[in-house]
Amino acid sequence: MNELMKYAVYFLLGGTVVSVSTYLGSQGRSFLAAFASTFPAITGATFVLMYLNGGSDMIVGYARNLLWFVPPWIVYVSAMITGVPRFGFWPSMAGSLILYMGCVGAVRLWLR
Repeated sequence: MNELMKYAVYFLLGGTVVSVSTYLGSQGRSFLAAFASTFPAITGATFVLMYLNGGSDMIVGYARNLLWFVPPWIVYVSAMITGVPRFGFWPSMAGSLILYMGCVGAVRLWLR
C-alpha cells in the first residue's frame, strides 16, 4: 500500500467514527455514541499499521504512552460534564481543552 492510500484509509476511519458518533448522539442515543467514540477502531488500526511498518516494539511503546493520556482525558470529560450545565457549551469546550492541554503538559514534565 503506498503512502497516499495509507493516509486515505486513516482519513476514512477517523471520519467514519466521527460521523457514526455524531449521528447516534443526534438521535438521542448517547450511550451508543459514547461507545462508538471510544471504540478502539482507530487505536486498533494504528496498532496494525505500526506493526506492519515497525514491528512489535513500536506497538508496545505506543500503547504504554497511550496510558499517560487517560488521566488528562478524564479531566477533559469531567470538565465538560460539570461545565456545560453551568457555563454553556463553548466556554466549557474551551476550558476543557485548556485543562486537557495543561494536564498533558504536566504529565510530560513529570515524565522527564
